[in-house]
Amino acid sequence: MRVVKVTIDRPGCISCESCWTLCPDVFEQDPNDDLSSITEQYRVEGNTAEGNVPDDLADCALEAADSCPVTVIFVEE
Repeated sequence: MRVVKVTIDRPGCISCESCWTLCPDVFEQDPNDDLSSITEQYRVEGNTAEGNVPDDLADCALEAADSCPVTVIFVEE
């Protein structure tokens, strides 16, 4: 199965909710600091800012990245 790498520059996040609203399978609001984070199942070694997402969620992740007003989400194939 092919995966895409998703990273979030969390310090730049403004908690606008667009990513976790558009793509809740990949992004969620971190209860500790209210910033965007990768959902637990896709995190790399528990890192809330980095994930490996299955190919079938790549479009969703890209849409969320494109909608981010501060462009802190990066999707690499």
